[in-house]
Amino acid sequence: MKNSPKILVTGGGGQLGQELERELYHEHLIVLPRNQLDITNYEDVDLAVKTHQPDVIINAGAFTAVDQCESEPDLAYAANALGPAHLVRAADRYRARVVQISTDYVFDGTQSRAYRETDKTNPSSEYGRSKEAGEQAMRPEDLIVRTSWLCGAHGSNLLKTVVSLASQGTPMTFVTDQIGHPSFTSDVASTIRDLVLKEANGTFHVTNQGIVSWYEFVKEILKALGKPTDLVTAIKTEELIPQRAALRPANSVLDNLALRVAGLPELPDFRESLPQVLGKIL
Repeated sequence: MKNSPKILVTGGGGQLGQELERELYHEHLIVLPRNQLDITNYEDVDLAVKTHQPDVIINAGAFTAVDQCESEPDLAYAANALGPAHLVRAADRYRARVVQISTDYVFDGTQSRAYRETDKTNPSSEYGRSKEAGEQAMRPEDLIVRTSWLCGAHGSNLLKTVVSLASQGTPMTFVTDQIGHPSFTSDVASTIRDLVLKEANGTFHVTNQGIVSWYEFVKEILKALGKPTDLVTAIKTEELIPQRAALRPANSVLDNLALRVAGLPELPDFRESLPQVLGKIL
């Protein structure tokens, strides 16, 4: 591959897509938001790849409304499974590699230890099943990047919601029986860039470090904001009102084993990156 590969990013308007655009700005880069490229339409995908002739396609586009996926599985499948398959088909035709962004939801969350890249997937939601199908569309030369609890300065996410509620002094409730690694788009995008330039393939877990429950994560956000931590109350998943349509993994902790084996640094603890990310929001 060239030292500065030509990269096409789909889903350019999303929270990760915008960070990838910032991170890859000095590369030969094409960023296409959904209104310029609908990956569920193969003719559109083929034309875009034929026109731009990228070396690498990073698919940051996805349908991530987890609960809505339960009631609209066709929509989830089109965006999260068929779309990646279209990208691979076009990439095969025009000799490009694909980077597919995936999720902790491909696991059922019942395991007692952190999930390694080699662990068997077993999704328990329509969202997770659609993302698993997107992974299965990849070829051996492609790259799958799984991340978890993704949030950042762009788009709608939990971090920005907590900042808004805290600024108004609004009480919040979050669960203590779902654990994971909060991951910031800026850190994830930086590691994706390193993996692309390294010409990595296979599956990599890319998350910030620091295992917390959602309740503990919100407490850390409140501390960083200088807000009272008693704004958040701990509850169990079964106490949520209303109950969520999609089953969430109780254990979303992803072991970044493949990064270590590849000699690449793990992402910092989320507490280290949190002040910088909040600085972009406030």
